[in-house]
Amino acid sequence: MRRLTAALAAALTTVAALTALGGTTARAAAPAAAAAPAPLRLMPLGDSITWGVGSSTGDSYRSALWNDLAGEGHSLDFVGSGRDGAMSDPDNEGHSGWRIDQIAGIADSVVARYRPNVITLEIGTNDLNQNYQVPTATDRLHALVDQLTADAPDATVLVASLIISTNSTEETYRPAFNQAVPGIVQAEQAAGKHVGYVDMSALTTADLADALHPNDGGYVKMATAFNSAVQAADAAGWIHAPVALTSGVIHSGIAGKCLDDNGSSTANGTAVQLWTCNGTNAQVWSAAGGTLRVLGKCLDATANGTANGTKLEIWDCNGGGNQQWQPYNGGYRNPVSGRCLDDPSSSTADGTQLQLYDCNGTDAQKWSALQTS
Repeated sequence: MRRLTAALAAALTTVAALTALGGTTARAAAPAAAAAPAPLRLMPLGDSITWGVGSSTGDSYRSALWNDLAGEGHSLDFVGSGRDGAMSDPDNEGHSGWRIDQIAGIADSVVARYRPNVITLEIGTNDLNQNYQVPTATDRLHALVDQLTADAPDATVLVASLIISTNSTEETYRPAFNQAVPGIVQAEQAAGKHVGYVDMSALTTADLADALHPNDGGYVKMATAFNSAVQAADAAGWIHAPVALTSGVIHSGIAGKCLDDNGSSTANGTAVQLWTCNGTNAQVWSAAGGTLRVLGKCLDATANGTANGTKLEIWDCNGGGNQQWQPYNGGYRNPVSGRCLDDPSSSTADGTQLQLYDCNGTDAQKWSALQTS
């Protein structure tokens, strides 16, 4: 009887997940079930719950989710700038103590760098726990989901409700926050985006390691909920193979120097400069649609300039001709101006702002090609 009840509960969870993703019946999903499971490049995104506080291994829900997905036949890679836990693939984008606005502050850069095709999102606990602008918390969540779907239009974003807590401040606000989450998901789906709702109400206070974080059993329940949502999204045809990544450090023909975003800034107008190669995120560029991108921004010729000496900067990617770069003679050429990415006077000084200049094939215009990874 217990085994039958568990199987029935699992089936009902799957049907509920399909409904949340826009499906109607289990029968409608049956043809997709025969297809090979989609390959996954999955980014666990959120706060300390994603990082793994309260987990005996530090694995959070990630280990159980990884095992479930692998067991179901998915080839998978978890991605993110952090690594925590005893599991074999501990990459994640969990940040202890962070609020929605802080996750939004890094979303452009990390999504551009890793290009996940699935994002599991659990965020908002610290907005409520810190009593931080609570009336607008769900608005910020909606804006974050918009941001993620703009950064990776091909990705499926799975938005979870907040787990139960015994923190009196958070619990005052959590029911209203959670009540708003399905509406956010429905609005995203109405706009044609692949956004799913993940209900975490199965967790109880018995599943907590402390006032805010799950214990190992609670994390397993989270993994089960996220896995059901992934399977439903796959059955709905939302998940496609991850895009090919072309990214890396761009080395100058000047020995030891690299293409660099000054101060790792994401502010429009930040100088693109020559700097000693150091492998930081300020020097990790990706190629997409003829653009060169760093931290979610595009390499840009200032003010649409085409003249010799036009300074180069980063700017919001906008499809402009001043953001197009083609491999040319061992470097990069802007086709609108006909001029090349250039280190003025072959400078070796850190902080030299780069420019457009007539293509001449010198070391000042030699830049290593990005490699697909």
